[in-house]
Amino acid sequence: MFTRQHDYPLAPHTTFGLPARAAHYIELTDSGDLPEICRLPEFDAATVCWLGGGSNVLFMQDFPSLVVRMATRGIRELERTPDSVLLEAQAGENWHEFVQSSLHMGLGGLENLSLIPGTVGASPVQNIGAYGVEVKDRIHSVRCFDVQAQEWRELSNAECRFAYRDSIFKHEGRQRYVITSVVFRLDTQFVPNVKYGDLAQVLAEQCSGRTPTAQDVAQAVCAIRRSKLPDPTVLGNVGSFYKNPLVDAAHAQTLLAQYPQMPHYPQPDGRMKLAAGWLIDQCGLKGKTIGGAAVHDKQALVLVNKNHATAADVRALSDEICRIVAQRFAVDLQPEPVWLPLAA
Repeated sequence: MFTRQHDYPLAPHTTFGLPARAAHYIELTDSGDLPEICRLPEFDAATVCWLGGGSNVLFMQDFPSLVVRMATRGIRELERTPDSVLLEAQAGENWHEFVQSSLHMGLGGLENLSLIPGTVGASPVQNIGAYGVEVKDRIHSVRCFDVQAQEWRELSNAECRFAYRDSIFKHEGRQRYVITSVVFRLDTQFVPNVKYGDLAQVLAEQCSGRTPTAQDVAQAVCAIRRSKLPDPTVLGNVGSFYKNPLVDAAHAQTLLAQYPQMPHYPQPDGRMKLAAGWLIDQCGLKGKTIGGAAVHDKQALVLVNKNHATAADVRALSDEICRIVAQRFAVDLQPEPVWLPLAA
């Protein structure tokens, strides 16, 4: 069973907390109700919003259609071999709590992704990543409901077409596939991935020469994130506001000639990934404020809801940041969060 509500406030269900309301709202606790929801008079496959933890969306105005918040819970083991386990988590599971659960089960692979806000169901959409790991590296398959065909499907890792902060669920699958659960392949024998600079340094101090455990890595990641990123329950934010831009090799070399200290990460296709936060910081934009929206004073990659920010404040601040960075570095920044409604 589910309950329909109308003219429903969305701010409590998003981490940035912009004031907005949904014309219609359903909290889904049983994915088996999806076929029935699709038959409701207020359901429109083209405009419905499937909401998770609200940590990667910005409602820029009232949402004129139906919002369905995925609140399904549950974790179960599907298969075990000597080296790995297939673990299924329902879409509404809190991401960090799921990572912690996997660690308590003695399974490694997700520890670098600790403390990322949001839900399990949102993790493949954005192909979340941190500290040298992307969730695609651990996803076996994604189970979903195909709204067009009105049938249940299981997409393989390859069918999800994962890329940097991208997947099929942000393109042709955006309004077609409703993610109901994600199946992960996790390790029973832990091999740490601690190449990321800050993480390696913290673990060296924390472990005093011994090989870190998965719990050690998770604790270090949490410590680093807490030191750099504001708690969205205290100061509204959506984490990283911009994708790290990719530039061609020639432009990267031009920039490195001017800024030898610029962080840069070579990519398999020959392009170079730059650090958006560094570019913004070099422009002196930490702390910049427009209305109630501001650039965080400790992490330039994060925009915060400092004082009852409006959508207009966020748009104006983001536009100004993009303009200044493009003017100085000839690099275009792209926001990470989805702005809704899409035409807003």
